Amino acid sequence: MVRPALRVQALDYVRGHYGISLRRACQLVQVSRSTPYYERRKDPRPELRRRMRELANTRVRWGYRRLHVLLRREGWQLGRSQCYRIYGEEQLQLRSKLPKKRKMVVQRRQRVLPSAPGQAWSMDFVAEEFSHGGKFRILTVVDVFTREALAVHAGHRLKGEHVVDVLNRLARHHGAPKAIFVDNGSEFTGRLMDMWAYHQGVRLDFSRPGKPTDNSFVETFNGSLRDECLNVHWFASLAQAQDLLEAWRQDYNESRPHSALNDLTPAEYARRIKEMGPA
Repeated sequence: MVRPALRVQALDYVRGHYGISLRRACQLVQVSRSTPYYERRKDPRPELRRRMRELANTRVRWGYRRLHVLLRREGWQLGRSQCYRIYGEEQLQLRSKLPKKRKMVVQRRQRVLPSAPGQAWSMDFVAEEFSHGGKFRILTVVDVFTREALAVHAGHRLKGEHVVDVLNRLARHHGAPKAIFVDNGSEFTGRLMDMWAYHQGVRLDFSRPGKPTDNSFVETFNGSLRDECLNVHWFASLAQAQDLLEAWRQDYNESRPHSALNDLTPAEYARRIKEMGPA
């Protein structure tokens, strides 16, 4: 079905090209004679559009769903479909990504299914470059149950001892988890990491080789980290990188709505779980 606006364009073309009357043009295009005279009476809501543009310019990698959540938090009355329509009319769409290969993926059930915060963590590394060409690494640690970003630690050459230092700091603040999901990198399979897990009573749940979906929680988080932080900043030094990463981590926990948490932020979800108490 053709939209009325396109039908009006077709009428204008037929009348201008062939020099016929409006009545005859409407018969040829098969539209009602009232269509050219229709005037849209919907409220354009310029204040809402201006605020949506401001949010989109600030959250450059957020789609209309997360913008809709933020607007609702601020008190704007609009549905998701209306938000999508205005989002498209303002041409705020994100750049489409390259199509991925479709493969049949067989996922396993995690050996530990957390039922409360702090029971299971997931961690991995992300590689990034400085603006002058040097490289550094980022260790990311996520709580599987609340999706909170517990640590985003940057370093020139992060090894097993650096991983243990970060985990000790998190264990002092949050308590040690029951399990940690990791891949088979040397930093996680080394003797130092094994000794730390033994003394803390933590089980290391290793991913199967070539199966990143076994550690999907932190892989998803790392994708958001790269899309919303690493790809939109230039890093001149390690100190600047750590400051920007920590600011983004706090914003991720406190402000970013998470679709897996019913559009709550990880911090909001953790507070609700704490208020509810043990089942």
